[in-house]
Amino acid sequence: MFEDLQSPTSVFLLGVIVALLVLHLLQSNIFIQKRREPPGPRRLPLFGNLFQVDLKWLDKSLFEVSKQYGPVFQVYFGPKKVVVLAGYRTVKQALVNKAGEFGTREIAPIFHDLHKRNGVAFSNGDAWKETRRFVLTTLRDFGMGKKMSEEIIIKECCYLIEEFEQFQDNAFSNTKLLNYAASNVISALMFGKRFDYKDPVFQAMVERDNKIVHLAGTASIWIYNIFPWLGPFLKNWRDLMKIIEDGKMNTRKIIAGLKETLNPDACRCFVDAFLIHKKHLEDSGITNLHYHDDNLLYTVMNLFEAGTDTTATTVKWGLLYMAKFPHIQDHVQEELSRVVGSRQVRIEDRKNLPFTDAVVHETQRFANIFPLAVPHVTSQDVTLQGYFIKEVCSSHQLLLSLSLAISEDRNLLCIYFFFFNQQGSTVFPLLTSVLYDESEWESPHSFNPSHFLDKEGRFIRRGAFMPFSAGRRACLGESLARMELFLFFTSLLQHFRFTASPGASEDDVDLTPVVGFSLCPRPQKLCAIRRK
Repeated sequence: MFEDLQSPTSVFLLGVIVALLVLHLLQSNIFIQKRREPPGPRRLPLFGNLFQVDLKWLDKSLFEVSKQYGPVFQVYFGPKKVVVLAGYRTVKQALVNKAGEFGTREIAPIFHDLHKRNGVAFSNGDAWKETRRFVLTTLRDFGMGKKMSEEIIIKECCYLIEEFEQFQDNAFSNTKLLNYAASNVISALMFGKRFDYKDPVFQAMVERDNKIVHLAGTASIWIYNIFPWLGPFLKNWRDLMKIIEDGKMNTRKIIAGLKETLNPDACRCFVDAFLIHKKHLEDSGITNLHYHDDNLLYTVMNLFEAGTDTTATTVKWGLLYMAKFPHIQDHVQEELSRVVGSRQVRIEDRKNLPFTDAVVHETQRFANIFPLAVPHVTSQDVTLQGYFIKEVCSSHQLLLSLSLAISEDRNLLCIYFFFFNQQGSTVFPLLTSVLYDESEWESPHSFNPSHFLDKEGRFIRRGAFMPFSAGRRACLGESLARMELFLFFTSLLQHFRFTASPGASEDDVDLTPVVGFSLCPRPQKLCAIRRK
């Protein structure tokens, strides 16, 4: 495994790691006083608490551990310490009230493999700040969450309804169609175009993103994050690397096509905006390390993956709940008929559709599609609810960044993660424990739209509603996603009644999720019966 450690670069990097080890020992034995750390189950050498948690359904397992050890506790994944935050009060206190201390993203081995510290989802420091600023500004310029994006979504609703009508009340799986519809909305913003649902390149692109989301949350990838040298021996890791390479190749082709037809006076999409800004900086002689092809590539991939999965998966759950709870579907459709009638639903109708809006919010809460927020790390020593949580040592980060800037040597990267990935504090905000917090929700384990209605039936906002996470690392596309969810859901419910397959009843609708990086519905067929 280490036969290539003879190069000067590898020798240098090995020296860096030895220096880090000495630095860690000095910090541990001389400078760090014993503080009150969070409680947690007793761990085994090397394996930590791996035999006490279920990696196949990690959020559910950690939720159970929190009932014994409280809202702030720690577990060890092998040698790696993880602080878990449970319950609305605790997660809000960390991500919102102490946003600076808890606002750094953990770059686990799999995220390093997938994004190489580029993009907006898995980067930190100045690169993340500048990329995030550019993404938000540009998407707002293209109407994210405003009238312009509303028109894009409504247009896509029409295509989606036409596809559903072709099944003529027969049972079918809506999974791919909903994925295509959600992907086309983000494609319009990213690439300035939508794709035909039958386009094989588009179908492959969407299918890759679905596989990435599923594989990234599998038990073997959790194991890889703990012991990264196992990667080449794990089928899921090998499959994930192949899918990512195919995805990068396809996205590069789309970007290259946009480059060839670029007109600085007619900005068509996000990619155009990035390229125009990059050229403007170059022409002005301004050196900016953040506007380069790799950052564009990974940012587009980040936004495309997130924009497809979140919306499509939530709408799938919403339609499943309507088939499972037909009395709720009746109420939604009565309200739509009374308030909107047969015309197209608009965002401005939401204020007059309180029950429907409550159903959309309850779908997000109950589906809990991202039960673990993407892991954070602490940027400085912090005390939370009386417990000391150690920062990720800045000197470790500095030397690691220097090392990786010089070489992408995989063997040495594995050594680094084995010895030092347990230093500092990885933080898991357990969103399951927020959306199912028994002190915040009247019936957290039931699908109950009344969670978002007052006694007069008016819509109410709830602080513990955090499906998009919270704080500095909350979902960038929240406003767009909220618009999509409302318009897709209401447009489909205007035109169709959703039921279980013929011969089945609502009791046969399976609400058990498929567990990956997100929680998706199990593949099953529903009928979309045209409303008269």
